[in-house]
Amino acid sequence: MAASEALAIERLAIDDVDAGLRLSDAASWNQTADDWSFFIRHGTAFGIRDDRDGLVATAAALPVGASVGWISMVLVDVRHRHRGLATRLLGACVDVLRGAGRVPVLDATPDGAAVYRQAGFVSGFAFERWQGSVGDNARDNRDGHGVVAVTDQRRRDALLACDRSLWNLDRSALLHDFLARPTTCAWLAADASGFAVLRSGRRAQQLGPLVATDDDAAIALLERALAATTGPVFVDVPSTASALAAALGEHGFVRQRPFVRMALGQTQALAANGRVFAVAGPEFG
Repeated sequence: MAASEALAIERLAIDDVDAGLRLSDAASWNQTADDWSFFIRHGTAFGIRDDRDGLVATAAALPVGASVGWISMVLVDVRHRHRGLATRLLGACVDVLRGAGRVPVLDATPDGAAVYRQAGFVSGFAFERWQGSVGDNARDNRDGHGVVAVTDQRRRDALLACDRSLWNLDRSALLHDFLARPTTCAWLAADASGFAVLRSGRRAQQLGPLVATDDDAAIALLERALAATTGPVFVDVPSTASALAAALGEHGFVRQRPFVRMALGQTQALAANGRVFAVAGPEFG
């Protein structure tokens, strides 16, 4: 086996989706082949290969508008950990983003946060993953309760405009990708002041982003989304959104693990936004 320090960092191509998926599956993460494809097509995904084991480590840098870039998919095969591979890949992502004038941002677990602080990242707002299983509810696609299904371009445009208003960041490529997936469902507040997106994951449906003007509007979107699915669901809820967390608890959801948003430098993406009741997931922000 080649020494870890001699293993080259390379840019991943679309043919590497399956290999990346094997790494995220081994870590019990929720990313799909569609997610990996998005990172590779729209960002810069890095990997390190070993002659015997193939792709053994990854990280991705994803531009979000002109000023911010997201770092995610920092994965290392269990047999290759504690050899500095993640640190090298993190550095490659930071270099790509800073070279383009973007502030690197990421969402970290508590263990990961300790490592990222050593690299100069500072902590912002916290959120928690809630996990639950939805029973076999009757699917209801009718409009109601001030919530309408996103079924046409006008409503998609309104959803994108609402998202841009949160942090003045352009996530249209990501949201277009989510909405184009055949199993994704999305809903919009009747006055276009909020929305929710529910998409398929590898282990569970992922509900997020969920954006609303207040607790009642957020819970209406939550109830509509939960009525449209069955099986396991993940929801990543900012610690400030206590009413939505309580509503999830009433549905039998439990806290799975915490995260913290971090940035290498100051950025508005570090600040909690009171209209954000669920983020898109730690890999997307």
